[in-house]
Amino acid sequence: MGINGMVLPEEEHPVKAFGWAARDPSGILSPFNFSRRETGEEDVKVKVLYCGICHSDLHNIKNERGTAKYPMVPGHEMTGEVIEVGSKVRNFKVGDKAAVGVIIGSCGSPSSCQYCAKDLENYCSKRMLTYNSAYYDGSWNYGGYSDIIVVNEHFVYQIPSNLPLDATAPLLCAGITTYSPLRYFELDKPGLSIAVVGLGGLGHMAVKFAKAFGEKVTVISRSLSKKKEAIEHLGADSFLISSDADQMQAATGTFDGIIDTVSALHPIMPLISLLKQDGKLVLLGSKTIDSPVVIGERKVVGTSVIGSVKETQEMLDFCAKHDIVSDIELIQMDYVNTAMERLEKADVKYRFVIDVGNSLKTAQA
Repeated sequence: MGINGMVLPEEEHPVKAFGWAARDPSGILSPFNFSRRETGEEDVKVKVLYCGICHSDLHNIKNERGTAKYPMVPGHEMTGEVIEVGSKVRNFKVGDKAAVGVIIGSCGSPSSCQYCAKDLENYCSKRMLTYNSAYYDGSWNYGGYSDIIVVNEHFVYQIPSNLPLDATAPLLCAGITTYSPLRYFELDKPGLSIAVVGLGGLGHMAVKFAKAFGEKVTVISRSLSKKKEAIEHLGADSFLISSDADQMQAATGTFDGIIDTVSALHPIMPLISLLKQDGKLVLLGSKTIDSPVVIGERKVVGTSVIGSVKETQEMLDFCAKHDIVSDIELIQMDYVNTAMERLEKADVKYRFVIDVGNSLKTAQA
């Protein structure tokens, strides 16, 4: 028992676990002993081999959203190997490759939840996040910067055999966050003209998906330095500098859809002006709008949040068919604090992935 009779994290459940956790809003991560629940009838226990670092991990460990509970083990982009399954599990067996993403639960009630009834668990008001959230019994959920995780089978994904585990990990967040709106808003048709705003973890995936759909893709960025990367490496067809008034004017009314991945405050009216009639602007950043929106034409502004379980599996299968993975920088666990500092400066192309299986230290915290 801990101070004031509080149950210690390593005593909360019967299965010992180990990871790296933040203890306070400094966000500094360090070794952490805790525990996982036993594998239930419908659960899958996964040995975490790789875990991507999402920008939301940085926000959360620093309590920038005001919802942090410490200690916090971040990470919601996991790939690994199944090491135990419950008696009622049907889609996984020991030894299978498996992935875990942003959500690990929802109300699951089709009779009372319009979202769960439509297989849209990501919009369920009772969706359970992979970390920094409470499990059904009130115990706290810890994420993928750790050796193992136990998850209900419904929220575990099958990884096609041709996808590498390390570069697949970011697909569980950056991938599905861009794939889902392209599909839902019907911006997935060959020949469409699509713009992607921002060329980071989300943006580079949006470019890859749009190209795989057979579309003409333009990257919009403030930085000319990203033009060569966008066109020569990612295959974008053109590049537009958002701060160049002449270029923006020339592009007025030319796009069927725009995927805006920028999370920093910025005006969106200049982007709306780039849309054709009936064009669609999809906002994926968490802090996007910084100006009044006045639309005098028939255009759509929409939002999207990750994707459903069904969409996520569909996305992984699509990636396997089209040889799509994230561009990553593979790091050791003890580099994670430096990686967070670099991520804050956007100094990564395009996603850090922790080599958990080969570098997680098992020394006592």
